[in-house]
This record gives sequence, C-alpha cells and structure tokens, in this order.
Amino acid sequence: MPFMTDVVLPCLNEAAALPDLLRRMPDGFRAIVADNGSADGSPEIARSHGARVVVVPERGYGAAVHAGLLAADPAGGVVCVMDADGSFDPADLPRLAEPVLAGEADLTCGRRRPTEARAWPLHARLGNAVLARRIRRDTGVAVHDIAPMRAARRDALLGLGLRDRRFGYPLELLLAAARDGWRIAELDVAYHPRAAGTRSKVTGTVRGTLRAVADMRAVLAR
Repeated sequence: MPFMTDVVLPCLNEAAALPDLLRRMPDGFRAIVADNGSADGSPEIARSHGARVVVVPERGYGAAVHAGLLAADPAGGVVCVMDADGSFDPADLPRLAEPVLAGEADLTCGRRRPTEARAWPLHARLGNAVLARRIRRDTGVAVHDIAPMRAARRDALLGLGLRDRRFGYPLELLLAAARDGWRIAELDVAYHPRAAGTRSKVTGTVRGTLRAVADMRAVLAR
C-alpha cells in the first residue's frame, strides 16, 4: 500500500461542503471525517466519497480532532487537520505537510489569507489577532493565526496531552507546542467563504461566539 497522509476533518452538519471537498483531496492524502453528531447526512456523504468516518459522541471541536488523531494510522506519521466547511483548499495540504515530513518543522500552521471580505468576518479576524498577539508576547513564537489548518506528527500531537475538547483546542495546541520548544512555521493559505448551506459553529451564532470566547479564556487562565 502506498504511503498516505491522514487528514482529520472535524465535522458537524457539513453535507453541503463535503462532496466537493473530498473530491479535491490530493493524491496521497486520506480523509478521516470525525463526525460530531451531524443530522444532515454528513457521515453517509463522507463514506460515499471514500472517506473514513469516525463517530464522535462527545460534542466539541477538540473532541472531534482528538478522535480523528486517535483513528489516524500511526505508521503514517504526519497528520493534517482542516475544517470541513469548504473554506480551505485541499490543494494546500502537500505544501503544509512537506516541512514536517522533511524534518524542517514540528508544526506547520496555515495563516489564513481571505479571498474576499465575507470569508472572515471582521470581529472574528480581530479576535484572532488579539489571541495571536498574546501568544507572541507570552511565548516569543511568531504566529499570527490560531490556525484551524495545520500539520504535525501524530504521536507528537498526542504526546502534548491536550485537555481542551471544545473551541479552546487550537489555542491550547499552540501554547503547548511553544512550551515544549516545537519548531512552528506559518504558511499563507487561501481562506474562502464557507460552502453555501453551511454555518460557522463559532461566528454563525451568538451562542457559538460566546462559547468560543469562554473556552479560550479558560485555556489562557491555566
């Protein structure tokens, strides 16, 4: 069997985005859809397009990513994570994985570059910028995005012992990686408007935004 890089796609009601996203997965990259309780047929759609589906009963972004990492092939080594809403281009995955595969970085993060204003609402961009500035100040690591698209070695990620299972997971990951002296690299990636028919779990509702803020504050308070 040829070498494959697993791609964890945390998923909650992304049926509208999955067909096109999975069709565009690059050669050598295998999708693991970590389904977090979808009610729109996302798991069935994912399976029909060749993805492996992991059912994740515990709700939360971090819970979905963690379950996907556990399901990834330990022999593969490097695992990518990417949102399943169509906002990222799978064609960027090889460029993100390569520095880790080559031993040049321990973690690569996709720094979002919006293709149009509606791709990333202003309040979300400002919140991200504040958090990134806090990380730079506290750790000295030059990151500019709390990256939802990233690549690292599976066993190393699991070895960080991350505890957050909700929206604080990406922030905790960056803080823990910086604490352990990881070489962290940022690469620009295009950030598109999410697929029609999908909705952000963070900025799409007031409740989601407040929950994300609370989760990240809890991580920073540890």
